[in-house]
Amino acid sequence: MEQEKVSKEMLSETELEQNAGQQIKENGQLNLQGNAYGYKIHLLNIIGEIEGHQCLGPTVKSTKYEHVLPELAWLEEDEKIDGMMVLLNTVGGDVEAGLAIAEMIASLSVPVVTLLLGGGHSIGVPLSVSGDYSFIVPTATMVVHPIRMNGTVLGVKHNYEYIDKMQDRIISFTCNHSKIGTAAMKKIMFNTNELAKDVGSVLVGKEAVDKGLIDEVGGIHEAFQCLYGLINQKKNSNI
Repeated sequence: MEQEKVSKEMLSETELEQNAGQQIKENGQLNLQGNAYGYKIHLLNIIGEIEGHQCLGPTVKSTKYEHVLPELAWLEEDEKIDGMMVLLNTVGGDVEAGLAIAEMIASLSVPVVTLLLGGGHSIGVPLSVSGDYSFIVPTATMVVHPIRMNGTVLGVKHNYEYIDKMQDRIISFTCNHSKIGTAAMKKIMFNTNELAKDVGSVLVGKEAVDKGLIDEVGGIHEAFQCLYGLINQKKNSNI
């Protein structure tokens, strides 16, 4: 009888490992619950290029917004999820798709911590600050620059006004979810003295913290400890 019980437990653990492996293989996401608190943490990866209304090539690493948005909606409605960790290493991509994901993350009721690894460029900037608290590893970079338009753009007043409004949306979101002010954000975004063939700035690790974009320099351990603290704080406030 005892042997049968052990066999069932081993089978259950095997099934969990297989399901976890399948989750990673299919969409790069995973639920973690083996921590000391017993909290169920959802892990969200935002990697490569943010894919929007146009499909990217088969050889391009991408994060598809039509996958991420329903996932975030499910997470919000799942009472078993205690918090979310967001791992970022993105070159940017579709502006509206990236901003939509950032808005969804920012509106979640569960605590969210973001960890910037490698790079958080372009629309990756608002994504990096969309959680309740943000971390950046010492070697990670943030490239902050104005909106770039691909393809043919009609040189008419209406298009310039639309681009200007979209730029304001990005600046507003970033400033509202970080410690940087609007004037400082515009200064590093429209910097003409740093990038040889472009406008903008490159911030490495602590520079992003000093500018007020990111909360703290740290790695995965610090990020998880912060997330556990936010979850504890939320649970204690609900007592």
